[in-house]
Amino acid sequence: MLVDFNELPDESRVWIYQANRSFSVEELDRIENQVETFLTNWAAHGSDLNAGYTIKYKRFIVIGLNQSINTATGCSIDSSVQFIQQLEKEYNVDLMDKMNVSFKQGEFVAYKPLSDFRKMVKQKSVNDKTIVFNNLVTNVAEFKENWEVPASESWHSRFF
Repeated sequence: MLVDFNELPDESRVWIYQANRSFSVEELDRIENQVETFLTNWAAHGSDLNAGYTIKYKRFIVIGLNQSINTATGCSIDSSVQFIQQLEKEYNVDLMDKMNVSFKQGEFVAYKPLSDFRKMVKQKSVNDKTIVFNNLVTNVAEFKENWEVPASESWHSRFF
């Protein structure tokens, strides 16, 4: 069952998929419809899952699941991964590669392979105050508080 992402409890689980490019306005409209359709029908062993989503900066698809009502199972998680892989193919975009880093350069969101980000640290093109997106957060509360943070406050800090 589709719910408003902002109404999910803080302990709701989140999955963050970062795109290697920004989506166009037309793509965003289509993706929103596809995500809404998927989440409306998402189930675990025949029971509806209480889930919502948000899309941030035209490139992050964030899915939240209220597990206090029904928890995701292996099959339901597999179906969500297959859905995301379908989006990757349809829009010719990478959403699942965790070896890339997104960070802010002013108001622009940059996306780099981890190896390039490390080089930028050495070249002092980014620093521990650079705002990074910590896609390892696991629930809505962490997403609200610790997703968009200075590099010094995330797993990226090990590079400084």
